Amino acid sequence: MKGLETTEEIATFGAGCFWGVEAAFLDIPGVLDVTSGYSGGTTVKPSYEQVCSHRTGHAEVVMVRFDPSLVSYERLLDVFWELHDPTQMNRQGPDVGDQYRSVIFYHSPDQQAAAEASKKRLGASGRYSRPIATSIEPESAFYPAEDYHQRYFAKHGMAAH
Repeated sequence: MKGLETTEEIATFGAGCFWGVEAAFLDIPGVLDVTSGYSGGTTVKPSYEQVCSHRTGHAEVVMVRFDPSLVSYERLLDVFWELHDPTQMNRQGPDVGDQYRSVIFYHSPDQQAAAEASKKRLGASGRYSRPIATSIEPESAFYPAEDYHQRYFAKHGMAAH
């Protein structure tokens, strides 16, 4: 069938509250879709309230579907680093808790290598006086967040930045 030849990949990033992260990735040409959700924990199908209880181990993340012929994974990594302070452990700005941790969940050995190289370059760049706290982990079960979290900024007339 025509139209199904497009290859797509998935990237998963945690960079604080998923609302702004989702909105920023949606603006990138080549990104096909972004879903806010939870990953990296132990509870099956956690609710927002459960994740906020700090007992599930999940991070707020976005799952980014993208066309690698239009946008590279490396470009997505660049956006990820720009969106937050990767030196902070378990917080971003006013949001505090393990669900706001900086994390990259890789979906292939190539993504793992690219993420590790990108983190190493950023750490060596001198941009930050503290070490990069971002963890790089194998993909984990992803659970979409509740509907009211999806496209939150767009629903509320807010800009990503």
